[in-house]
Amino acid sequence: MSSPLPVAPMPDVEQVTVGILAAALDPGVAVGTEWPEHLAKSLPAIAVSLGGGGSRQAAVTADRTLDIDVLAERKAEARDLASLVSATLIAAQGTLQPGAQIYGVQEVSLVWLPDPVTDLPRYVLVMSLVVRPRRTLP
Repeated sequence: MSSPLPVAPMPDVEQVTVGILAAALDPGVAVGTEWPEHLAKSLPAIAVSLGGGGSRQAAVTADRTLDIDVLAERKAEARDLASLVSATLIAAQGTLQPGAQIYGVQEVSLVWLPDPVTDLPRYVLVMSLVVRPRRTLP
């Protein structure tokens, strides 16, 4: 039995988010899906990863939760950068990105969480993105 619903694999929201941030932020900010290898020499740095939460909302939309680590040399710099990241992603609501259409963006939380290994200033920004694949479905 075949389903009347389209098969719609969801976009890689980590890469979509990295693309948005890399294009919008100062080129001196390291943006990726993992912390840079030599973190202390690569500050400020942003690492985007899928977090817990979020769900598939329908055949063609999903709500994905992202944990965004924002590290810098000083707490105030990390806080300001986290605020800019949040504002940049919220401004992406309603846009078309490579591979994805962004329907909704919400800041879920912002937590001060210095890295326990390096003691570097870090905020963890949690964002929710409602997305759908950008390509035309059959």
